[in-house]
Amino acid sequence: MLKKANRIEPGSQQERSLKKHNPWIMCTCNRQCCITLITGCYTCEWQIKQEKKSRPGPCCCSWKEKIFFPFLIISFLLSVVLLFVWIETSNEYFGFDWVIFLGTGYWFFWSIVLLSLFGILTAYSSLLVVLAFLLVWEGYELYLHWCHKILILLMILLCSFVLWILCQLWQERWLTAGLSLQIFAPYMHLSGITVMVILSWPVAFYLIHLEEEALQVAIGLPFFLILLCLYIVPLGIHSPCIQEEDKLGPKPDFFGHRGAPMLGPENTMMSFEKAVEQGAYGLESDVQLSYDQVPFLMHDNDLRRTTNIRNVQPNASITHSSFFLWSFLSTLNAGKWFVQSRFKPFYHMKPLSRADREKAENQRIPKLTDLLELAQKEKKFVIFDLNTPPRKHPLRHTYIRHVVSVILASKIEQHLIFWLPSFDRQYVQSRAPGFQQVGQLFSIERLTKENISRINVDYKRLFYKGLKDYKAANININLYIVNEPWLYSLAWCSRIHSVTTDNIQTLSQLNHPYFFMTPGYYMFMWLLMDSVSAVLIFAIFYFHWWRESKKEMFNNSIHTDLRSLSLQQREHGSQDSTNLPIKPSFRVLGNPWALSAFYPTLTKSTKKQPGSCHFLVVPKKKSSEPEQVKETIKPLRPSKDDVRQPSPTEKTFEPTWDAPREATLETALPSLKVNKPTISSLEIAQSETESEKTSTFKSSQQYSFSVFSTISSMFSYELTSKKN
Repeated sequence: MLKKANRIEPGSQQERSLKKHNPWIMCTCNRQCCITLITGCYTCEWQIKQEKKSRPGPCCCSWKEKIFFPFLIISFLLSVVLLFVWIETSNEYFGFDWVIFLGTGYWFFWSIVLLSLFGILTAYSSLLVVLAFLLVWEGYELYLHWCHKILILLMILLCSFVLWILCQLWQERWLTAGLSLQIFAPYMHLSGITVMVILSWPVAFYLIHLEEEALQVAIGLPFFLILLCLYIVPLGIHSPCIQEEDKLGPKPDFFGHRGAPMLGPENTMMSFEKAVEQGAYGLESDVQLSYDQVPFLMHDNDLRRTTNIRNVQPNASITHSSFFLWSFLSTLNAGKWFVQSRFKPFYHMKPLSRADREKAENQRIPKLTDLLELAQKEKKFVIFDLNTPPRKHPLRHTYIRHVVSVILASKIEQHLIFWLPSFDRQYVQSRAPGFQQVGQLFSIERLTKENISRINVDYKRLFYKGLKDYKAANININLYIVNEPWLYSLAWCSRIHSVTTDNIQTLSQLNHPYFFMTPGYYMFMWLLMDSVSAVLIFAIFYFHWWRESKKEMFNNSIHTDLRSLSLQQREHGSQDSTNLPIKPSFRVLGNPWALSAFYPTLTKSTKKQPGSCHFLVVPKKKSSEPEQVKETIKPLRPSKDDVRQPSPTEKTFEPTWDAPREATLETALPSLKVNKPTISSLEIAQSETESEKTSTFKSSQQYSFSVFSTISSMFSYELTSKKN
């Protein structure tokens, strides 16, 4: 009866209730397979050991695992920081690859290699953290395999080393991350609230299930503090792209950095022509001086990267380009390197058409006068960096004056020249007063004194107060080098006048800055997200509380039913140890096995012996005439028809325990003069001790049948002894 009560029938309401309270993982796939997969990936043990399972809720693991777990969190945070910084500094990928090329002499997308590495490290550490969370969620111990531990320690060392390099040698690149926060902060705020809503599910689960108050405070307090900070963080956000539409400045102009280096080989006429086609405001280049005093366009000090010098003169490939004569420089090919996929300068370049490919393969090193001629023709401004010739060069000290004379001899309009070099500026102003002087990040007093109305600064300097002092003094600002759309959008929102870019074909297509929004719209989104997230988080916490309450009620009802069944079982067990079942499955007919046929002297007033169980006989109903006891006894072995199921019309041998009918066999047996055991000596084994009465339970049918068999054997033995 107890086993039947504990069994849950398939399809029953109890089964549906249990499935409803099972872990979420059962709703999607096989729970055991998922736990095996999670445990195998985390511990490298593909068989779950049940002894390692802990109670659900708190993290139950060894002290070694508790000590090492912070290292896992540290590795995750370091990898995330590195990945974020490297993604945001994508504007610097070309410069990074160029620096590596100077040291190795081999051009490759080293920046993409680092991006992939940081992405893999972040994914790996994130996976381990998620697996650890799932194991704790399912109530299993944390045991990170030693291979994972070694990799985690190596990853911490690698990330720390890279961060040290960034802090020591590339410190200004951190400013790029700060600039990205200026434009992405509103969206990161909205995304952060969404993440907190998602995290509220496991946090609510643990706060409801954890019994220790210290753990509840350790989990719940940081969560709600972070959530509160996110709710009020817009009060401290000042993004340039959050402003009224009518206050947005004009679109910044473009200076083609070395032309359009993504559409043609840099510092070639093809590249400058492509920049003009894309609507460039001006053309930017780098000028070197040949040994025979011819200014030509070249950025690097040597010719390895952008020419075929290695094929022509391998031994002279690292020689400074200013030590070559123009007659030799003019014969070098400056475009084949660009069309080879191995030497592409930018990883996201679009493939060239067949005509552009053929044109690029035939490019030569241009002279400065070639660029000036194109600028004069297209009415484009020209700005260039003038590299100082190396030592032992004939123009080492007079290169500024020589270049000025070359420009003036080209007959280009002087106002189209943006003069950038600061060396010998007074001579330039006196010799060519029409040149537009371009300064650097000098003080406003110096710029005013030198009659400089435009500055050319690194885009990272925009981080410091947005260069608002220079804009207030009506000084035009040109930023270099701006390639990413988000960075160009930030410059647009900051009212920057022009930018120098490699990616002119993309930025020229922007008609509105990215991530721009009005203060009213952002206020609406802020309040809406805060309100919706608060409602959702409250609903999630309430749902977990309601589900836990319902689960407890369900468990309490099950326990109550089991206790009631246990009490009933105890009562029935005590009765079954001293009484016969009320409804036996087999009944004995009065003929031929009725007790009156064997023991006519058996009465209803037999004395009951304490401490033993005796069988009672239901007396037949009284009639007007007493029934005569037959003298003859039928054969001892009953036939097949003697034992059968009772019918409603037949009189049966039915034991009872009513007080008026109590009778023992012990008072009736003295009339029988035999030396063999009588019925009074028959006792049931399970009634010997009180503990067995409560623990042992037999079905009523089996119990009745065993009693019938015992009585039959005793009667047979008694009659046989009498006959003998």
